[in-house]
Amino acid sequence: MLTESQMERIRRYAEEVAAREGCLLYDLEFREGPGRTLRVFIDKEPGGVSIDDCVNVSKGLNLRLDVEDAVPGGAYDLEVSSPGLDRKLTQFWHYEKAVGKTVQVKYWDESRQTRSYEGLLVAAGEGLLSFENSKGPFSVKFENVQKGRVVLVDALPKKPAPGKKKR
Repeated sequence: MLTESQMERIRRYAEEVAAREGCLLYDLEFREGPGRTLRVFIDKEPGGVSIDDCVNVSKGLNLRLDVEDAVPGGAYDLEVSSPGLDRKLTQFWHYEKAVGKTVQVKYWDESRQTRSYEGLLVAAGEGLLSFENSKGPFSVKFENVQKGRVVLVDALPKKPAPGKKKR
């Protein structure tokens, strides 16, 4: 497993390469198991990340990591991709960028029980996330959030009703 300082060093390199390619480092993770994989998630505004962006960041980062020998311990796979539409939210700034979207969070309540909530994220500021859904408003401190993700709502086109022709 990589240490915190090794991951921070990799994060700095990934931020530099992504910025050079006009992208933003969204997140990264390193997984060990049968194979070792460094996953790098990049974002770009406006318009999102293209395949060319992923290829360019991958090539640049792969070269930098190899030259610096930043990932000790032998072979590993490097994957560079978009965080996707249903992206994980791990940093407070991720929530700030997700305001106006439907978000699902798992969090600890006052008695340290795990709870779940899904609703429209209406604000993210001063360490507090504010939501609304059909049950009303809800707020949770970011420090109590275990995990979160953007929920795709009506992402798939609706099929026409039986017997109705599509024009």
